[in-house]
Amino acid sequence: MKDLFNIFFKHYWILFFLFFLWFLHLINYHYSLNLYELGIFPRTFEGLFGIFFAPLIHSVKDHNHIINNSIPFLILSWALFYFYHPIAWRVLFFSWILTGLLVWIFARNSFHIGISGVIYSLLFFLFFSGVFRKDSRLLTVALLVVFIYGSMFWGIFPYDWKISYESHMAGALVGILLSIFFKNQKATFIKVKTQWEKEEELGIDTDDLNGAWKETNDYD
Repeated sequence: MKDLFNIFFKHYWILFFLFFLWFLHLINYHYSLNLYELGIFPRTFEGLFGIFFAPLIHSVKDHNHIINNSIPFLILSWALFYFYHPIAWRVLFFSWILTGLLVWIFARNSFHIGISGVIYSLLFFLFFSGVFRKDSRLLTVALLVVFIYGSMFWGIFPYDWKISYESHMAGALVGILLSIFFKNQKATFIKVKTQWEKEEELGIDTDDLNGAWKETNDYD
């Protein structure tokens, strides 16, 4: 029972965070608060505040915006904290801030809102981190992520001008960079080294061991 809790419910803050997103969205919708103005407006001083607030705000004109972001954030953030717990908070923090900063620098002159940029950063981090670390378990996670959300790759291209593809592209870039930067940092599971890797670290030549074994047998 404890193992089940650690797997599925240990990171319950993710659910509370999603509840907060929905609560904020419904308040914004009901009272017409125009919270989109807290989004990122590139290359303006006021738009800098959007780096912190934009992921919390979603379109009230299309509820699919927050609906389509909720499940991917739930799954990808859970995967991040379960498989990369020692570095998870740092990855999430930099995904949030750096993605927003890139959007502020390079994106179109419009308000950019939503947590999809962070989602793309987590998606690309989980995939490339599994590839770069060369750990079979983490590579399995990477392949599973691609199997479920591989179609999101097309979101980095401008196929719909109502969608902030710049956020998706920035998030993807940040995720790749973070997977490189943290590739030598600990993951949740310790990689099990093979006998060959252990011998290589100790500077033992396998051929020498075979030669010593033969000499011993000849002596006997």
